[in-house]
Amino acid sequence: MTKNTPELQVELYKDTSASAWDDFVEASKNATFLHKRRYMRYHADRFEDASLMLRRGSEIVAILPAHTTEGGIASHNGLTYGGFLVSERMTTPLMLEVFGTALGWLSRQGVRKVHYKTIPHIYHRLPAEEDRYALFRHDAVLVRRDLLSTIDMARRPMPQERRRRGAAKALQKGVTVQEDADWEGFWQLLEKHLAARYHTRPVHSILEIRHLQVSFPRSIRLFTARGPLRALLGGVVIYETDEVAHLQYAAATAEGFACGCLDRLFLHLLDEVFLAKRWFDFGNSTELEGRWLNDGLINQKEGFGGRAVAHDYYEIAV
Repeated sequence: MTKNTPELQVELYKDTSASAWDDFVEASKNATFLHKRRYMRYHADRFEDASLMLRRGSEIVAILPAHTTEGGIASHNGLTYGGFLVSERMTTPLMLEVFGTALGWLSRQGVRKVHYKTIPHIYHRLPAEEDRYALFRHDAVLVRRDLLSTIDMARRPMPQERRRRGAAKALQKGVTVQEDADWEGFWQLLEKHLAARYHTRPVHSILEIRHLQVSFPRSIRLFTARGPLRALLGGVVIYETDEVAHLQYAAATAEGFACGCLDRLFLHLLDEVFLAKRWFDFGNSTELEGRWLNDGLINQKEGFGGRAVAHDYYEIAV
């Protein structure tokens, strides 16, 4: 930084900055539609926003989706991935300045700890791991590591024979797959599936996912498998970004599992719908802050060719 270069300034996000925030997200090299304010607003009642915007003069240099926690801030428990969002102009020396300036400002506000969730590299439009080096320089502690099962679509491993057999069985039984608009029907199936298997509920309610899908119709998509009489056997929700088709939800009925409907559906997505996408992400297969691996879940994902990408979480003492 030269003597005539203005210092970075930190400001808390305000609703009056929504357009500027979203414009920056749109041009960022590591942000996706999840970071737009239109998306983040759906759970605004659950989190006290503490997002930061760093400027040099009038120019936005970096933004940080965040919310308050006890004694600190987190980036961001309501988003699948988070961290500093930056433009193509971001450099490593500038990121070090961003971290130093932001942490110094937070310290003066009484913040003592930052929970920092990284953005896996598959979601970057350009390499954007300057923050990993800055985390190291600020003695950040790795506190959690999730494991995503992803497919490099240009170098897909051959799916396992049992996955291909399952898809063939579904085809023989007259199962058809298609993009669908029956969100209510699928959500009923999903809620029953998650309650029976995992004693949990979807992160989104049906009203929330419908609102988000209307707001982002080309990014949030439902695909279903149906029997010969059009009965719903299973389905998946895909979050599609520039680089990645991400599996957000998947569920099937007992009949659907027995006839291989999800095998048919996944191979349809991989072979046809998202064949030209750079990455397919089956999502995380770990629990207990990454300390426990769900073998059955990851075996299914790896059976389609998914391979491991780490998703790291850090804590920084301010």
